[in-house]
Amino acid sequence: MSEWVTTSTILLGLRRFDNKDAWQRFHARFHKPILAFARRMGLSAGEADDCAQETLLEFANAHRAGKYDPERGRLSSWLFGIAYRKALQAREARGRGAAGQTAGANTTFWQSLPDEQSATEWFEREWRRAVFERCLEQVRREVANQTFMAFMMTVCEGRTPDEAAAALGITRGAVYTSKHRVLRRVRELRQELELVA
Repeated sequence: MSEWVTTSTILLGLRRFDNKDAWQRFHARFHKPILAFARRMGLSAGEADDCAQETLLEFANAHRAGKYDPERGRLSSWLFGIAYRKALQAREARGRGAAGQTAGANTTFWQSLPDEQSATEWFEREWRRAVFERCLEQVRREVANQTFMAFMMTVCEGRTPDEAAAALGITRGAVYTSKHRVLRRVRELRQELELVA
């Protein structure tokens, strides 16, 4: 599944229940940020994985039923809404299991729950990180290794252009060119990923 596929293409394939390739691509693209979000919401590894799976399944079913309309909101917002509810349900179930009933409003269990605004910010951060990583994976396949390394050294590792140039045996100007070429391509890919027709 290393070929580049837009989100629109994945969602189109996801409409068919028997399209395993579309489900695998959908899972590969969206499971990781939802899983990270669920962990930030205080779920155990197993609970977080269940939350992510249930979120993806609920969205897929809603999408197949024609309920997802990109004109009414971004895909990330739809997934956040589902993931947030699933995480709250998991925490509530854990609270009932531990206390034999729903935890009271004044317990540390509920006090440790982030407000919806904080949860939204966490989800958006994880979403952006996952999109950036996916775009970088694709760019790495498209450009020369030296070009990609110049970008990684200056942008991700915080090295100066002179340090990167010396390490790679290229000019400072080549480092700048590489950095801007990769950034431009990442922006293009990000737009393709986030565009849902």
